Amino acid sequence: MDIEETIYKYALTNAVEHQNKCQAGSVIGMVMSKNPDMRKDPKTVSQLAGKITSEVNAMSPEQQKAKLDELGGLETHERKTEKPKGLADLENVGSKVKLRFAPNPSGPLHIGHARAAILNMLYKEKYDGELVLRIEDTDPKRVEPDAYTAIPEDLEWLGIDPDEIVIQSDRMDIYYEYALQAIKIGAAYMCTCDGGEFKKLKDECKPCPCRDHSVEENLELWNKFPQMNEGEAVLRVKTDINHKNPAIRDWVAMRIVNVEHPRIGNKYKIYPMMNFSVTVDDHLLGITHVLRGKDHIANSEKQSYLYKHFGWDIPEFIHYGRLKMDDVLLSTSKAREGIESGLYSGWDDPRLGTIRAIAKRGINKDVLYELIEEIGTKQADATISWKKIYGLNRNIIEEATNRYFFIPDPVKVDIDNLPDDYNSYSVSRELHYNEPERGMRTLNFDGCAYIPGKDYEDALSKDKSLRLMDLVNIKVSNDNATYISDSLEDAQKEHATIIQWIPINNSIKATVIMQDNTHVEGFIEEDASNIKVDDMIQLERFGFVRADKVNSDEIIFYYTHN
Repeated sequence: MDIEETIYKYALTNAVEHQNKCQAGSVIGMVMSKNPDMRKDPKTVSQLAGKITSEVNAMSPEQQKAKLDELGGLETHERKTEKPKGLADLENVGSKVKLRFAPNPSGPLHIGHARAAILNMLYKEKYDGELVLRIEDTDPKRVEPDAYTAIPEDLEWLGIDPDEIVIQSDRMDIYYEYALQAIKIGAAYMCTCDGGEFKKLKDECKPCPCRDHSVEENLELWNKFPQMNEGEAVLRVKTDINHKNPAIRDWVAMRIVNVEHPRIGNKYKIYPMMNFSVTVDDHLLGITHVLRGKDHIANSEKQSYLYKHFGWDIPEFIHYGRLKMDDVLLSTSKAREGIESGLYSGWDDPRLGTIRAIAKRGINKDVLYELIEEIGTKQADATISWKKIYGLNRNIIEEATNRYFFIPDPVKVDIDNLPDDYNSYSVSRELHYNEPERGMRTLNFDGCAYIPGKDYEDALSKDKSLRLMDLVNIKVSNDNATYISDSLEDAQKEHATIIQWIPINNSIKATVIMQDNTHVEGFIEEDASNIKVDDMIQLERFGFVRADKVNSDEIIFYYTHN
């Protein structure tokens, strides 16, 4: 069975199995899986699959079945069994589930944040609950002013619409009120010990002298707190001084920070520590389940002491493993340093793991949902690979993207010895080989064309012939190109490289920004003038891209993946 007949049979099989509609991507996968030899010439397989798929989809179901019977019946192929999907159930679910996503406003969100945000959103939907966005900005040293708008924008791209938005710097008086209550019930005390001396005592499971202050003495020091200097005193929550983890022993609840807050200025100088403000807020907001990384296990235990001091119900804590990503920077502080030094172009630099960088490159948000749901809340660390992301994204965008020719690093070739018919010749190609109803695009050939520089150099150095897709076979030399023939069969016999090309006239300048932020310049065919910003398209033999800027004289794309 020759290559065309093989592809024909798989296309018919796919069509019959899917009620008269076959998909070129599925056909290619079936062919490559069952016929390893054909992997040596993927370009030919892809081109023929597109052509044959269109022919098969134009047949009636009866014609498809008859033709398939003529070729020997359905082609067998194994189907992959799907892994069970869905999140693990939450424990201790009452009449209402209320969750919160609580980022620090140190910069835009990255994939690590997306895990927490998406998990909370998925559980909100699963239990018809509520989700609070809480901006935790009680450390003025870690606040990036732009983050107050960047975080909601990133969540909007992710499709997450919180039921309530809370900003902790608006709630400072509430934290003061509960700090005062904690002192009055004997749950907290003012500590004026030197930090180093306190640590020494704590590590030896010994209380500091301040721990025995009376409520009146603590209240007097609390009233003097605003007049003190940074480091002169702190408010501590009483825990078990003999706890096996020294970090949990009498942790700091409030401290002085002599830094102007980017949002509220110098209105306050005493700020709550995260464990104090989070506990107060989670209680007052009615949070029932807290999803957080396992690096917060100790914090959950710290907070449990404060819950017990106040007699509050403790929410259900769910701790999950760390999320890593291959070859991408997730550190907000290092990304900021890189931006400030000029290493990165901004928060959407394609080398970063921020949500806006991922969106800029054309990764669909549904990919992140699928990944996060699959990983779930397990405590084992997980690594996300770009390969996995690209595979999932390709499945989503494959059937929705139009195809165009893009010529990177173009070389102009004038083709000699062309038959007269080709001096004014039009080639029509489908915008999408599997959806002919999308229409056609036209390339008007007049004897000269742009071809990719790499293919030109390769053909020159190896003395290989080239086939311009749907057009002619040529031989290139240092100063010209010569027509050989026009049949695909000849090209296959000669093992010619089948390449994309575009006419010189009316071609559009195009730049593709790659994953490493390098720029590939070239030209794209005239029909690409209809492309709009944010359109996803496939540049044949190059890869999927997202249109970022569209001008009358140039289109700028971001490379997504191949």
